[in-house]
Amino acid sequence: MKYIFVTGGVVSSLGKGLTAASLGTLLEARRLRVVLQKFDPYLNVDPGTMNPFQHGEVYVLNDGAETDLDLGHYERFTNCVLTRHNNLTSGQVYETVILKERRGDYLGKTVQVIPHVTDVIKDRIRELSDESKYDVVITEIGGTTGDIEGLPFLEAIRQFILEVGPQNVLNMHVTLVPYIKAAHELKTKPTQQSVAKLREIGLQPQVLICRTEKPLDRDVRRKLSMFCSVSEKAVIEERDVEHTIYEVPLSLHAEGLDQLVCDLLHLETPAPDLADWRKFVECVVSPSKRIKIAVVGKYMEVRDAYKSIYESLTHAAASEDCGIDLKLIDAESLERGVDSQLKDVAGILVPGGFGARGAEGKINAARYAREHKIPYLGLCLGMQVATIEFARNASGIKHANSTEFDKNAAEPVISLLEEQRGVRNKGGSMRLGTWPTKIVKGTLAEKLYGGIEVTERHRHRYEFNMKYRDRMNAEGFVISGTSPDGTLAELIELRDHAYFVGCQYHPEFQSKPNKPHPLFKGFIQACLRRQTTRATHARADQESPRRVRERELVPQR
Repeated sequence: MKYIFVTGGVVSSLGKGLTAASLGTLLEARRLRVVLQKFDPYLNVDPGTMNPFQHGEVYVLNDGAETDLDLGHYERFTNCVLTRHNNLTSGQVYETVILKERRGDYLGKTVQVIPHVTDVIKDRIRELSDESKYDVVITEIGGTTGDIEGLPFLEAIRQFILEVGPQNVLNMHVTLVPYIKAAHELKTKPTQQSVAKLREIGLQPQVLICRTEKPLDRDVRRKLSMFCSVSEKAVIEERDVEHTIYEVPLSLHAEGLDQLVCDLLHLETPAPDLADWRKFVECVVSPSKRIKIAVVGKYMEVRDAYKSIYESLTHAAASEDCGIDLKLIDAESLERGVDSQLKDVAGILVPGGFGARGAEGKINAARYAREHKIPYLGLCLGMQVATIEFARNASGIKHANSTEFDKNAAEPVISLLEEQRGVRNKGGSMRLGTWPTKIVKGTLAEKLYGGIEVTERHRHRYEFNMKYRDRMNAEGFVISGTSPDGTLAELIELRDHAYFVGCQYHPEFQSKPNKPHPLFKGFIQACLRRQTTRATHARADQESPRRVRERELVPQR
């Protein structure tokens, strides 16, 4: 078993998760069995209760774990299917230690950071390696080297290396090499200081991943090599990619990272087969056509808040040799009118969210899509607002609402799950994880999925109130997917609309670059059909490959 630890220095948001995921892509292409995990130093037990404005997207796994968004990168970039054992926070660590102490597991000993906290961290690494299903375990350490909350994790790594032997471990440090315009040069001092701090803790990186806007010349590489005690060939340039994050594995491969890692860990592997990945990237970078899609959400200022949705759109569009111009719309702005913002789009997507803020704007977006026959995809809350809109304006249920928005709603077409009524703690208490859905035969959903039973990941508290089912069905509102016992609505569609689909679950958590999710793929296909006569070819100049012109679909980290 081999272990790779990915740390970061200088500043946050350098892209450690994307780097770790890209390395996983390259090692899998060399036929190695890879698994990834993320250690987060914050004291929250998980990010489930965090505001998206602070933390971005909460990524949900099959077993219901609410995790860091980097685990989304891991699953999209590799074949991993992760569980709660692949994400560890300081909150989980200290909770485990305190519970053990209360039970008397420590037999009266004084409980300390070393060894008790560090032992819990090391045990999480061993949980994966003891399964013997993998060749390489890649562990990303969140935060920035030198942060006080991250010190127990770095100390645990130092101990772990002693226990498994340095020949089985690779330390990879992601750091910033900034370009100072006034001096017209790249500066290596921040990286030197970051590595010095890491060495104070007892860790020496063997590989430097240098995030930079400009190419690293030979002098810069030689300087970093000398001052950081890293081989010159192990100073890896990770420049900002031009078009899409899916170029990162290819750029790191061009730098020789995967071969270097295999050499340092003494892994004998065949050359990587990246043909399918290159083909996918080419479709993203140079599509033959483009469409404009509106995403109507309430966290639009945070580019990470809907990360998996943006990626799923990219996957589906690439499968149709199509590029996307994304129009990001704050839901609150649609409460005052929608036509000016939605009249020029080929499709409308309304993502999930919590709370009443912006709900009426989302409802207006759903109405516009329904009345103007624009393809619509509603995810979780996006399905619920579409239900409320249809009830109010097509089924004559004028006071239809959700009890999430109005606890005393006269017509609660969306209401709290019965088992949620007594819940007081917010963390980990929603309907979470993978649940089966039974698809109704003869529906658009069956055509999209190609079957009548699927499993999808959930994260919500409220459901469609089934007492309104018959009344709304008479007007064309079709529940095309339910729980196996038929008591919960999972998927809805409109009978007289080419593509108006809403799902209670989050399909964006199961989309991959070369395997787009059926609902997203069907959505893109419907958008293209609607825009057939006005679909434009991508321009041949340098800007033509960009998926989004004014605002990036994916943050270029």
